[in-house]
Amino acid sequence: MPIKRRLLQALAAATFGGVTCAAQAHFQMLYLDETALQRAADLEFAIVFTHPFSGGPTMNMGEPRAFNLVGAHGGEKTDLRQYLHPVQWQSRDKPAASYRASIPRELVRSLGDHIFVLEPEPYLENEEGVYIQQFTKLIVNVGGVPGDWSEPQGLAVEIQPLNKPYANWTGGVFRGVVLADGKPVPFAEIEIEYVNHSVDIKNNAFGQQDYVKAPQASFKSLSTYSDAQGVVTIGLPRAGWWGIAALNVGSTKTYKGKPLSQDAVLWVQVKDMK
Repeated sequence: MPIKRRLLQALAAATFGGVTCAAQAHFQMLYLDETALQRAADLEFAIVFTHPFSGGPTMNMGEPRAFNLVGAHGGEKTDLRQYLHPVQWQSRDKPAASYRASIPRELVRSLGDHIFVLEPEPYLENEEGVYIQQFTKLIVNVGGVPGDWSEPQGLAVEIQPLNKPYANWTGGVFRGVVLADGKPVPFAEIEIEYVNHSVDIKNNAFGQQDYVKAPQASFKSLSTYSDAQGVVTIGLPRAGWWGIAALNVGSTKTYKGKPLSQDAVLWVQVKDMK
């Protein structure tokens, strides 16, 4: 079957499955100031469900179902829910129920890769009548020692990195494989958004000034598809944080009698070459 026809079929399936463009613009942020650490340190996370390019609107989160750390060089899993605490996050439009997490340095004291995985409670997008659940990963490296950054984590949906998410130069390319139940998803619909403002974790707020101005609305959330092997490739034109979301790729399609979009989100940090 021609690729164009497959892409059109994938788009039609997403649309008629109840996932519309309005719902697709949502991103589960799992934010940390720095992911490439020289040495172990206390980590302060902001966990916000929002539209990262515009700094809002931001949606009220329920209590996460799971928040785990997969440790370096052994894969030991630690339940981090005890470190979560609810906050009111101030976005551009209004405050919204969100979370912070204060992770002690003892949990990331080993050199190598530490993989953080968030499974949120499904969010009901009332305007669309669709639940959205975004399984989200962020990888922290300590000391520059490579580890298990490319290993799948056995999630219902996820993006398996083919490049280190914490070590990317501006102007480079990032690749990953979209997985559902451990298998590649060909021609998955992908959205990419840039965090276009500062993130003030201490004060639970987004900055008011945009880094860049979109020339038109379609530039705020970029779209592409994975290829026939489930591989997605994106460019990284600017330093900062980039979110990649594979939409509606999970096998579970309903929740509480309504359509469910299970999305896979991976966060990538980019640095300028100076």
